[in-house]
Amino acid sequence: MSFFLVFLAIVVAAGLVWVGLAAFRGRSLPEALDGGLEEPEPGLPPVFLPEHPTPQDVDRVRFSLGFRGYRMDQVDEVLALLRDRIAAQDAEIARLRTASRAEAEVEAEAPE
Repeated sequence: MSFFLVFLAIVVAAGLVWVGLAAFRGRSLPEALDGGLEEPEPGLPPVFLPEHPTPQDVDRVRFSLGFRGYRMDQVDEVLALLRDRIAAQDAEIARLRTASRAEAEVEAEAPE
């Protein structure tokens, strides 16, 4: 029972400190409750990909940790799928360009 009371006291004290900080910053209680906690500034610059990313660009992407963080396994899985999709598209584009060049050569060699 005493553990519960200590825990409750800590939670109440933390809530009072949070409300006090919101008041100190000039925000009313409803504004503080609506906005929640502000996101911290990221430690790394924003993540950008080039306009036409390559699979190597996706491999080099790194995310900074935020207040709530992220599940690295999920992000890594999405990035792996994105990398594979880009690689498949690049292969398909190369195949179509090769076929188009071969077709153009056949038409150029055909007698008129």
